[in-house]
Amino acid sequence: MGCDGGTIPKRHELVKGPKKVEKIDKNAELVARWYYCTLSQEKLKRPIVTCELGRLYNKDAVIEFLLDKSPDKPHADSAAHIKSIKNVIELNLTDNPAWKGDKGNTKGDTYDEQRAQFICPVVGLEVNGKHRFCVLRNCGCVFSERALKEIKTDICHKCGASFKDDDVILLNGDKDEIEKLRKKMEDRRLKAKVEKVRHRWSVASSVLSK
Repeated sequence: MGCDGGTIPKRHELVKGPKKVEKIDKNAELVARWYYCTLSQEKLKRPIVTCELGRLYNKDAVIEFLLDKSPDKPHADSAAHIKSIKNVIELNLTDNPAWKGDKGNTKGDTYDEQRAQFICPVVGLEVNGKHRFCVLRNCGCVFSERALKEIKTDICHKCGASFKDDDVILLNGDKDEIEKLRKKMEDRRLKAKVEKVRHRWSVASSVLSK
């Protein structure tokens, strides 16, 4: 049988397939995570800091957040675990000699052709989201994960400070990696709290014994 106009409907017109899932623009996601502050959404600029979960922030944005922790502030949940300025690490970044500044970069969202402002001081990889980067918690020096794996040492390649495996924080990791960092953060904070209580009891006991 035909329709009112005498035409016979085709199968694809009668049977609708599943709706297409809107794909996330990976390029835009890289731009958001590696080029913009997690809190203010403004471009990252020195001094740049990271939290214990590996997220990147402008230091002034973190200071403003700590002064006004209103829950209704945009993106406040991304920094809820930051209780004081001691909870962030200022990054010791290595400048990229090939970077020409914002004027020399492409306009719009075509960041795949853009030169990154910072590089790994060991192997020269650019900090642009295409490679995995880590920061050493005790000194703030930033290296590619590849450099840390290839040149195994417990001495920072840049400043000479010693570090342990637990001091390495992966920047902008995936969901599972962030949860691992969160667990380490909670363990460190609990340990510090216990040590603080023990110190107070020790001081109090010393005073009472006199």
